[in-house]
Order: sequence, then structure tokens, then C-alpha cells
Amino acid sequence: MTSPELAAHPLSQVARVLTWGALGLLAYGAASWVTAQPWFALRSIEVKTPVAHVTEAQIRLVAERQVRGTFFTVDLERVRNSLEKLPWVREARVERRWPDTLVVSLTEHEPFARWNDDALVSEAGEVFVAAVSGKLPRLVGPEGSSTEVVVAYRRYKSTLAPLGLTIDELRLSPRRAWRMRLDSGMQLALGRVQTDARLARFVSLYPRLFGVQPAKDGQAAAAPATPLMVDLRYSDGFAVRMPNGVTPFKSSET
Repeated sequence: MTSPELAAHPLSQVARVLTWGALGLLAYGAASWVTAQPWFALRSIEVKTPVAHVTEAQIRLVAERQVRGTFFTVDLERVRNSLEKLPWVREARVERRWPDTLVVSLTEHEPFARWNDDALVSEAGEVFVAAVSGKLPRLVGPEGSSTEVVVAYRRYKSTLAPLGLTIDELRLSPRRAWRMRLDSGMQLALGRVQTDARLARFVSLYPRLFGVQPAKDGQAAAAPATPLMVDLRYSDGFAVRMPNGVTPFKSSET
């Protein structure tokens, strides 16, 4: 037979579990009530990092709309996600600082060029939408090609630097063909293959073909008209289209 003491033992364990469970729920409820009280209301937001494009008014607008709860109950992830939706914000970090402050750290996008019709792109190839003033080169390419186009732009820019020419626009077509417009208005068609070699050949011949010509018979030295279009998609030379019917210089390279 089972003794009364042995039968009561499991019941006492259950009672203890229930008691501790009730106390835990009571403590949790009390803590939740205390942390939700206005004594712990958030009263200020501090921007820890210097910003160039995001304004204090934008940050405070996000705070007014997204900060809910007290110091203990505010959803930091929600606030962070809202800040990262601001046009210039690349990354945000939000922390609490006792007793009533949220500390915000922001990393802004740095615009490198305009991208397609309505966006900007950073030097790392990250595309973002924001309003910017001032002159920036324009890069154009299919979706997902921003990093490739940025890298190509830097490479082509370095190749053209000895001529003092800069790129106003660089395009990568859906068929993977490259074309650029220079600050002089000249357009260069590079095609799809051997684009670096083609551009290097153009740079090496440019001073001889399109540079300032020596003075003759006492006349001042003169520079030829700037080509409208140079098609570099040839294995042994390139084709030139000049403005106003001017005869282009002829060149071939074997």
C-alpha cells in the first residue's frame, strides 16, 4: 500500500510549481506596469554623428511618428527601420541612454554619380533615391549593374586623364555595349569587347589627330574642331564624325 506521506509528496511539488508560477506572473505584471509609467517617458533624441544631408527636423518627425512607449518599452528596431527609410540614410543605430534619451547614430550615403533617370549611386555602387544639387556625372545601366558601371567609370576616367577630358555620361546597354559622352560633347562608342584597349588606343592617337596644329606661314596655331562621334569598334582604327561637314583626320593602326 502507498503511504499518505508518499501520496502527498507529488501534490506538494505541484503546489510549489503553481505558487512560483503565480508569483512570477505577478512580478512580471508589476514590472510591466512600472516600466509603462510616465516616470520613464522618453524626452529627448540625440544625434551622435555629424550629418550633412539629413536634417534635425526629419529625425524629429520620425521620432514623433515612430517612438512609442517608455525608456524600457520603446521598439528600437522599429525606430531604426524608420530612420533608414530617410533618403540619405545608409545605416542607422539607435540606443537608450538613461534616464530619458534615445541616441541616434547615422551613416549617410555619399553621392558619386547620378544613376539612370531618378536615382543616385555611391562609389560602392549602392543605388539610392535623394535630391542633390550640383554637377555629377551620369551613369546608366541595366538593373543590378551599378557596381560594374561605377568601376568602369573610374577605370575609363583614369585612362582619359592625360588628355584632360572627363566623362559626363557613361552608358552600359542591355546588350552589354559601352558608350560615353565627354565634357567636350564628344561621344565615344566602345562596344562590348576590348573596351580598355580601344580607349587606350584612342588616347594615344588623340594628341596627334585632334591636338593643336603647328602654326603655318605666320598664322596662329589652331585646334581642329571637336569630333561629334568617334566609333572605336574597329580592330585596326576608328571612325570619326565631325561637325559641319569638316573633314576628319584619317587614321588606321595595324
